[in-house]
Parts: sequence; C-alpha cells; structure tokens
Amino acid sequence: MSSIRENYIAPWWTYWLHNFPHVNLNFQPIDNTFTPQDQNYQQSLIFLGCVAATGLGLNLLCLAIYLSCLCCCRKDEEEESKRPNSCCVTWSAVAAGLISCAAVGVGFYGNSETNDGVYQLTYSLYNANHTLGGVDSLVTNTMGSMESGLKQHLARLDEIFATRGDYVQTLRFMQQMADNIIKQLLGLPDWDTAKVDLAAIADQTTYVEYYRWLTYLLLLILDLLICLAACLGLAKQSRWLLTTMMVFGVLTLILSWGSLGVDLATAVGTSDFCVTPDKFIMNQTKDLISSDIVHYYLYCSQTLTNPFQQSLTIFQRSLTTMQIQIQGLLQFAVPLFPTAERDLLGIQHLLNSSEASLHQLTALLDCRGLNKDYLDALIGVCYDGVEGLLYLCLFSILAICAFCAMLCAIPRAWTHIASRERDYDDIDEEDPFNPQARRMTAHNPNHATNMHSFCSYSSSMGSQSSLHPPAAQAVSNAPVSEYMNQSALFGGNPRYENVPLIGRGSPPPSYSPSMRATYLSMTEDQIRHFGNDFQA
Repeated sequence: MSSIRENYIAPWWTYWLHNFPHVNLNFQPIDNTFTPQDQNYQQSLIFLGCVAATGLGLNLLCLAIYLSCLCCCRKDEEEESKRPNSCCVTWSAVAAGLISCAAVGVGFYGNSETNDGVYQLTYSLYNANHTLGGVDSLVTNTMGSMESGLKQHLARLDEIFATRGDYVQTLRFMQQMADNIIKQLLGLPDWDTAKVDLAAIADQTTYVEYYRWLTYLLLLILDLLICLAACLGLAKQSRWLLTTMMVFGVLTLILSWGSLGVDLATAVGTSDFCVTPDKFIMNQTKDLISSDIVHYYLYCSQTLTNPFQQSLTIFQRSLTTMQIQIQGLLQFAVPLFPTAERDLLGIQHLLNSSEASLHQLTALLDCRGLNKDYLDALIGVCYDGVEGLLYLCLFSILAICAFCAMLCAIPRAWTHIASRERDYDDIDEEDPFNPQARRMTAHNPNHATNMHSFCSYSSSMGSQSSLHPPAAQAVSNAPVSEYMNQSALFGGNPRYENVPLIGRGSPPPSYSPSMRATYLSMTEDQIRHFGNDFQA
C-alpha cells in the first residue's frame, strides 16, 4: 500500500521539536515515536518539565545570591554614588516594563493561536462524529426495515399467493435478496464504537482547552497588573506597594517557569504526533477497523480502491432485482389478487426508501468527507496549535526575564527610598534653610517669630540702626554705595545679587552644620560686629 501523502506536510517547527532529545528519568535516550501509552515516552515528556523546574531553582538561587550581596555589600551612600545607582534602577525598571509588555502581547497572540487550533480540531472531530453517526443510523434503519417491515409484507403475500406456486417462488427470491442486503450491511465496520470515542475525545478536549485558555488569560492579566503596580510603586516611592509586588513577582516567576515546562512538553509531544500521525492512528484503530479501511480514509487517493465498493454494488443490484419483481407482481398478480396490492405497494415504498438510503450511505462512506475532517484536524493541531504553544513558550521566557529585572530593581529602589527618608529625617527642623521648616512657617506664622535666621537678624539690625547715631549708619552703608557706584562706572548694571549678603538680608549659598552651630551661639552684638567686618 502506498503511504505517500501530497496534501499534508508537517511544518518545520514540528520537525525541530521532534528532534529534541528524548530522555527518560534514568537519563537513557529513547525513541521519539509518539507512543503516549508507553511509560518511557511519558517519562521523556516529564523530563522536559523537570528541566524547567531545574531552571526555576537556579533562577531563584541566583536571585537569592544577588539579594544577599546587595544586603551585605552595600556601599556608602555618597552623593557621587547615588546618581549612577538611581540611573541603574530606572533603566532596570524601564527594561522590565518593556519586556513585560512584549511578553503579554506575545502571550495573547499565542493563547489565541492555540485556542484556534484546538477549536479546529474539535470541530473536525464533531464533523467526523456526525458522519459516522449518519452511516450508523442509515445502516441500522435499512436493516430494520428489511428485517421487520419486508418480512411482514412477504408473510401476508405468501398467504394470499398460496394457490400460485410461481408467485410464491418470486416471494422466496425476494426474501433471498433482502437477506443478501442485510448480509452486506453487516459486513460494514461497526462505526458505533468509533463514533463514541470521537465524541468523548472532542468533549474532553473542549473541556480542557477552555480552562487552559482561561488560565493563561488570567496569567497574562496578572503579569500586566504586577508590572503596572510595580511602576506605580516606583513612581510613588511606596515601600509597601513595592514589597507586595516583589512577593507577587516571585509567585509569577514560579508560574512562568511552570507554564514553560508544560508548554514545552506539550509542544514536543504534539510535534511527535504531527510528524507521523498516520502511523499512530492505524495503531490505535487496528483492533476496531480493518487497516485497509483506515488507510483508505487517511490517504484518500484515486489510486486506492474503495473497500465498500463491492458491498454497495451488491446492495444496489439486490434492490434493483427486488424492484423488478415487485413491478411484475403489481402488473400480473394484482388483477387476480386485488387484496395483495396494499402489501405490494408497501414493499415498493420500502424499496424506494432503501434506495435513497443507499445513495446517502454511498456519499457518507466516500473518503473525501472524512479525509477533509482529518486534514483540518491535523492543520489545526500541527500548525496553529503547535505554533501557539511556541509563542506561549516565548511569552514565558520573556516574562521570566521581565520579572528577574523587576526583582533586581525593586531592592535597589527600596534602598534609595530608605536612604532618602533617612536623610530627610536627619535635617534639623530649626534649620531656616530646610524646605520643611519653610512649609511649617507658611502654615504656622507664629512659629516664624521663634526661628533664627540671617533674615530676622538683618531686619532687627535695620531697626536698631535707626536708634544709633547717623555716623554709624553712614559707615555701614558706605561700602554698599561705593560698590554700586563702581559697578555703574565700569559699564555694568548694578546687580542685586552682588550686594553684600548682610546688606540685602539673604541667606548664604551654603550652610553647613558647623556654621549653624557657630551662628546659633553668637549674640546680637557679635553678629553686628561680624556684619561690620564683612562690609569693611
């Protein structure tokens, strides 16, 4: 028998996955032929899941080492080191967000492709189940009408034609033709068992696919929400939100590795089937249907002989012979036996309905219908299904990379947030140059009278200078007017920023803690004397 197929060619990615090393749990290579009932073959698929579990363990170990090093080998947070670390955190967060978005997009596409392939498979299975059910129904109805309806009509006609031996002989011949038709119908394969198996496979596949699709949809949404929440936590510098997202990130990392192992094992097993699907189906149906019949439907070539042709031809000839006999009896026996007309017309109607069933049976038993369903199922599984599984594997890999980057960025962001809060808490609330103190002054005006600053001392100096003799005021203002005149003389515009600090009542550009302590310990006379020296 020829096994060359021209209307189905397995895609290249199924051959690539088919060539993956198949190793059982004892690390022994096995045959890559699709035999799901074989224990060693099952172990080879489980081994791929164990590889993914090993990758998960190494990934978590590397993350643990990184976090340990980050906690134990933390550098001193100087001003020079803050900027590059912050930049590293920013770029890590950006990379994690971009990779996560790409992973979600790839995952949605792969989930849709896999669902389309499985839907095409189940649709083809239901179609084939409907075809086999139609064949079984036609065979059952035809046999029932021949065994019961025809037998009753012939029994009554035998009583009516009892006096005519030639008519009785015709009835015996028609009974032989009916038995011959029943024999040919019994020679057809029992499609009832195959029909039930196809329906059960389709129902189970639909059930599993629905929950698989829903699970991946929830996983994709979870990845997207975690990414958005992590970005929000970095933007708001929320430590509790970052901590929560870090826990969920580890959970999603575990789920991503698990989905990678399941998808890879499923893709490899499906590819093993797609490379040699005919061999597997013939092995599964060898105890139910003849190999010639299975081969006829799998390949459906014009060079192949229809295995039902002989049975259908005998069926057609027997019906034609019986119809000729009934026409003769209606023409010659009814004038002599008018009571026989009713039974003869009943037999004629039964033969006409049997002939219509024969035409429908011939069309349903033709290989083109079932072969089309078979090819549609193969294309759905091996093209869309396996391709979608590969995209889901890519989604898992991208999600793993994204969450690794996020888990590396969150601890550094935590460190920066903690250092900023610590530096913010170290600032003295009495510091007049502290932004917090300024906000407190704006919200609490009474507190402003108790704060010591150069501005307050300058204003007090201005008020006190009005009580002293005019000479002191002239001495203190002379350098200022002289400086302003010199600035105008050289063509420059007198800038207010160049006026001595004491004269304009502005704070100095830098204010260290030591200067603050010295300033707070000075009396008003010392400050006035310091201002006069600075102007001189």
